[in-house]
Amino acid sequence: MQVWDYTGLGYTKYHARDVSKELLGCVVENKVLHSSLFSCLQKNDCRKTIHPANLTSMSLQPSSSSVGMADSSSPSSKGLAKLELSDGSRLYAKLVVGADGSKSEVRNLAGIKESGQKYSQNAIICTVEHIVENRCAWQRFLPTGPIALLPIGEKYSNIVWTMDPKESLERKLISEDDFVKAVNGALDYGYGPHPKSSLFGEFSASGCFEVPPKVVKLVSERMVFPLSIMHADAYVAKRVALIGDAAHTVHPLAGQGVNLGFGDAFALSKVIADGVAVGSDIGEVTLLKKFEVERRVANSTMMTILDGFQKAYTVDFGPLNILRAAAFNAANLIPPLKRNIISYASGEMRFPLFA
Repeated sequence: MQVWDYTGLGYTKYHARDVSKELLGCVVENKVLHSSLFSCLQKNDCRKTIHPANLTSMSLQPSSSSVGMADSSSPSSKGLAKLELSDGSRLYAKLVVGADGSKSEVRNLAGIKESGQKYSQNAIICTVEHIVENRCAWQRFLPTGPIALLPIGEKYSNIVWTMDPKESLERKLISEDDFVKAVNGALDYGYGPHPKSSLFGEFSASGCFEVPPKVVKLVSERMVFPLSIMHADAYVAKRVALIGDAAHTVHPLAGQGVNLGFGDAFALSKVIADGVAVGSDIGEVTLLKKFEVERRVANSTMMTILDGFQKAYTVDFGPLNILRAAAFNAANLIPPLKRNIISYASGEMRFPLFA
């Protein structure tokens, strides 16, 4: 992965070899991830899979004993969460996991409030094609926000380009050829010069600055999304737990949103398994709070860092530009610092920098 900014004052490169791995990470299309998860569900002993259906209401029954589909043969549903779905079916569950995104209906129906703010930025997201295969992730910080080029296999990459809302709507409507030219400009000499590899690259095992592979074609629709930061006031309630974007949303500049969600899922599954092992009720708040305590601290730390990056790169000020460049170059030239950044971003460390 190579990261640099429009001033040309600094850059950093991250390689899998920096942490003795084959890969730093993968960009996986949402539909591929969904397909894999559904496949895993089918291979396991799930009592029932209902898809597609939307949640229309959720409430708690007075007292507890079992879980099942609501029909004439269902056992007692007292004390469980009662869910009614858009297909007319009714469910009773010991635990409802809200993994339904930033506009979570589970969060709303559980009465959990959230706080946050909208950024004065939108993101354009699309898929592009190159002449050659792209196996590197590229990110350049521009005056209006970062542009990222993320490999998804063969000669294709995803673009995530952050900019002010007015510009995003204009970029969405221009011709495909003009959009491709704008992307190539933003990843090359547009907005400013390349960093000078001769100053830093020759001393670094990571190598010299490289120009990303040219984009030759737009191969998908351009979608525009408003950006925001949001944090739920609580991750858990009686019979409810929130994970992923249902609990928190972050700026996409470091691609950490889905990683935070995976961390939530892992932590919650461990708490559930520990609870089952000792015979606890997995929907009790006292048990679920263990998950919230662990993940709220980790998520809040990452959210603060990403929000700070977003704010730092919306200011074009000489001394601040030099400080940003110094940070890039330090990460590029100091191996222990680079290893810690990689470990933290990949979720192997709960907290940043030598924690």
